[in-house]
Amino acid sequence: MDLGVLLLRLVIGALLVGHGTQKLFGWFGGSGLTGTAKFFEAVGFRPGRPNAIVAGLSECGAGLLIALGLLTPLGGAMAAGTLIVAGSVNAKKGLWATNGGYELPLVYAVIGACLAFIGPGAYSLDQALGLTSRWGVASGLVALVLAVVGSGGFLAVSRRRAA
Repeated sequence: MDLGVLLLRLVIGALLVGHGTQKLFGWFGGSGLTGTAKFFEAVGFRPGRPNAIVAGLSECGAGLLIALGLLTPLGGAMAAGTLIVAGSVNAKKGLWATNGGYELPLVYAVIGACLAFIGPGAYSLDQALGLTSRWGVASGLVALVLAVVGSGGFLAVSRRRAA
């Protein structure tokens, strides 16, 4: 089981870092800060540039924490919260990615939340630092609440600004 959790953490963590660097630096075919800021402005996340920076840093930070298995509930909360916001952009298009929906952000958010509950496994910095005994249902619930409240607060403020 620990090997499976390690593989999940490494793949999801690397993909989140890649996703964030697309926003921040234009790597991996991304549009960089300028393009991401324009897109954010267009979907109502104003001001675009600071929001693009926060989104990119959140994705990169969550990805690094998850991949390393360090402060795993925090990494999971960051991933879930950021991807809840990302998914809201395509909510009107429905669930499925084939229709431009929120399927992929939902998958990332759920994996982040699940890792906050189950922890990073034996092959992690949390384990090496003796932190895994602190992670469990309570830390998962705290992470989930932080993700939902944080993303909900961001969306409420963004929508108010857009109106």
